Amino acid sequence: MGIAAVLTPGVLAPGVLAVVDQHGAAVRDILAFGVPAAAVAGVVLLAGYAKGVLDEATAQGWAPPSIVDWANADWTTLRLAAVCHLARRDEPALEA
Repeated sequence: MGIAAVLTPGVLAPGVLAVVDQHGAAVRDILAFGVPAAAVAGVVLLAGYAKGVLDEATAQGWAPPSIVDWANADWTTLRLAAVCHLARRDEPALEA
């Protein structure tokens, strides 16, 4: 099941979606305070952030799970899911 299907309302347990939303809020804060919003489009910032997270996690030996147990997902998986969730939203990623 792809990330879009997983993030569809009603698929994840409410507690897991809340954790993904918390990660999303943290990512928004990192992007909002790290780079002026007008300088770069939000999705470009999200892509760069996700690449950085993925690069660092891979360097530390992390590999994406073939099947995700969302109730017990690791930090990296949840953070990348949150970035995907932010990228799919209609509102700009850096909007407070």
